[in-house]
Amino acid sequence: MSYQALARKWRPRRFTDVVGQAHVVGALTTALEQNRVHHAFLFTGTRGVGKTTLARLLAKALNCEQAPCAEPCGSCPACIGVDEGRYIDLLEIDAASRTRIDDTREILDNVQYAPTLGRYKVYLIDEVHMLSGHSFNALLKTLEEPPSHVKFLLATTDPQKLPPTILSRCLQFNLRVLKPEEITGQLQKIANAEGLEADEVGLATLARAASGSMRDALSLLDQGIVFGNGQVTGAEVREMLGMIEQQQVDTILRALAAADGSTLIDTVAQMASRAIDYMAALDDLLLVLHDVSLYQILPEAASAKQADSDLVVYLASTMTKEDVQLYYQIGMLGKRDMLLAPDPVSGFEMTLLRMLTFHPADETGEGSNGERPAQKTPTAPVRKQQTQGQGVASVCTTSPLADSAPPTEPASLQRPASLPKTDLADPDLWAAFVDGSGLKGVTREFAMNLSPQSYDPQKGVLIVSLKPNLAKLHSQSRQTSLENAFSQFNGSPVKLKLIDGSEDAPETPTQNRARHDSEEKAEVYQTLMEDPMVMDIMERFDATVVPDSVRPAKQHKES
Repeated sequence: MSYQALARKWRPRRFTDVVGQAHVVGALTTALEQNRVHHAFLFTGTRGVGKTTLARLLAKALNCEQAPCAEPCGSCPACIGVDEGRYIDLLEIDAASRTRIDDTREILDNVQYAPTLGRYKVYLIDEVHMLSGHSFNALLKTLEEPPSHVKFLLATTDPQKLPPTILSRCLQFNLRVLKPEEITGQLQKIANAEGLEADEVGLATLARAASGSMRDALSLLDQGIVFGNGQVTGAEVREMLGMIEQQQVDTILRALAAADGSTLIDTVAQMASRAIDYMAALDDLLLVLHDVSLYQILPEAASAKQADSDLVVYLASTMTKEDVQLYYQIGMLGKRDMLLAPDPVSGFEMTLLRMLTFHPADETGEGSNGERPAQKTPTAPVRKQQTQGQGVASVCTTSPLADSAPPTEPASLQRPASLPKTDLADPDLWAAFVDGSGLKGVTREFAMNLSPQSYDPQKGVLIVSLKPNLAKLHSQSRQTSLENAFSQFNGSPVKLKLIDGSEDAPETPTQNRARHDSEEKAEVYQTLMEDPMVMDIMERFDATVVPDSVRPAKQHKES
């Protein structure tokens, strides 16, 4: 007897056998029980999720000897004929190969005739979106006024290509992509029934590779049986699919956590000796990183889905949350860029090198754990900006990707000699510090809106105020970054105590800068108005100078 593929052998014969489409099955069985069956149905969804299977089951239920019933009996001539593909009143049409108008007319010319054996003549048109425009017009005429003995069951993977006039005359059911655990459960059931030696890891790997398609999963199971000589194990399946070994996934992620570049490159070199699907290899890494992030944020959810493996627990305790998120994002972008890489292995290796190189940094240039990482993302080129009248340079540091040494502190981050040495609550001193600190982003914005109130030299505490409407700028990590930077600026430890600000509070750096700008602008305007040449031009041409157009030369260059 010839071998029958598992996808055909295990095609559902009853509605209860359908996996993962309860919403569609429920609607169809209700319609059958109440004898309220529409004349046209449209089943949509990706490949292998059960579109034609459900259409055949509906055709069986309509013509079963026990009809109307929610479940076909499976033993009457109509049910057996549909199962064996020889029922005369079920006309299955492949629209992909019969797109011409003549083909459609030939089929629809027989619509007027009564069914030969059953209650209904059922037309099952697969990939209906492939019909031509004229064919759709011919089908539309029949759908508008169909005979009572005819039912149309349409299936497509691309409903967007169907004319609205067709869609409006059908009951549309969208079949969803199956979950990996749903596919795994069905594969396990089939493996047990077939007497196969299959482990849970192997079946789960097949289910994930099927990408939500039960038919693809059964085809892969057939392939796995042959490849493994009757055994379906995790190692055999990964070898068959060209997937990275689980041990290599473990090694790569542990090497990333330890910033061990040598082990990382050696592992990639070992992978190159096999026919690896590097896109799938990145998927394996991303799945583990997802579980790590889930464990870090919601450990109970990770435990519920049994994602708290030894590897996940180790990585969750070794990597910061920010590193895990960044690695995941780099991996996602790596999948896109791999298509443009000279070859897959170099694209995969470059993605890992990016993960090894880049680390999240906050606005002060420090790592996400508050310490400067050995390697970190460059922030901006070195630039110097002169502050208003203070002579303090503002420096943004950068480090090349290949340089693993910690970036040095800005040499200019020190208190100018012209500013008070004891009164750290002086607004000019605080403004000079913020301008010269190199702080970035929200941390800088936070500092720009702090107003120094008083300083206790005995305790080394500087009281600063922040207006309540800006309280969202404050966080403990930003305050700590400010304390570290200001202590370096001052040359001795300083702690900040935050209080609510009032309208009469001393100047913030933002207000300090605005005041200096206004004073300098007024001074320049006055100098300009007293210039003999300008006075002569104004007199000759009856001209005026617009005050807002006057800016100090320094401001003009910066803008």
